[in-house]
Amino acid sequence: MRLDLVTIQEEGATQYKLRRPHERWASRCTGGNCATNRDRKLALLKYFVIFLHCNIILSKEPILHTISSIDDAKALEGQEAGVSEWVTIDQERIDKFAEATGDFQWIHVDQERAAAELPNGTTIAHGYLTLALIPVLTGGFIEVTNLERAINFGCNKVRFYTMVPVGSRVRCRGKVLQARKRGGALHLLSEVRIEVEGEKKPACVAETLAMYFFEEEVQPAVSTG
Repeated sequence: MRLDLVTIQEEGATQYKLRRPHERWASRCTGGNCATNRDRKLALLKYFVIFLHCNIILSKEPILHTISSIDDAKALEGQEAGVSEWVTIDQERIDKFAEATGDFQWIHVDQERAAAELPNGTTIAHGYLTLALIPVLTGGFIEVTNLERAINFGCNKVRFYTMVPVGSRVRCRGKVLQARKRGGALHLLSEVRIEVEGEKKPACVAETLAMYFFEEEVQPAVSTG
């Protein structure tokens, strides 16, 4: 049976409820004045937008995996670790990255020249700025409950496939490729994709390697008395 999502205002708060189509239109046909076809189409569009809005709110929380051992991490191999929320890349962020790295190439910081000479008419973010966003955007994907320390070990492969124009929104999608124990630590190899809203190709795809050191369990003292 088809049900429609509608909004109901009660005591100043908006509530979302489901009801049958004939119930929806019955409320609009009181007093002998039924809604026109145009009104009905507008109402349908309104409810569809509300439905999409609710789906976006429900789906943008990152997936959080909790691990406390090597075996927990190995169970995630081949799985998507999570998808971050969207982050806007504004000119202020680009300028601060330029100051931090000394990379002041005009395609990143000269808005007037970019408007005249670049195909999209705007400045673009540094490729390494998108790469540098990976730690913060993936921070909510995996929680290590007994973590002593974590170290970024490096990247096996990094590619930049499309530009990130100023004002764009990006997000991160991560996948666990491999989990191994080496040197007393968990080595976690992941594929990370930085996606640009509205673009088919990702801005950046990287294979990252991180090391997680677990806290050692304290063994209870054995009495010899």
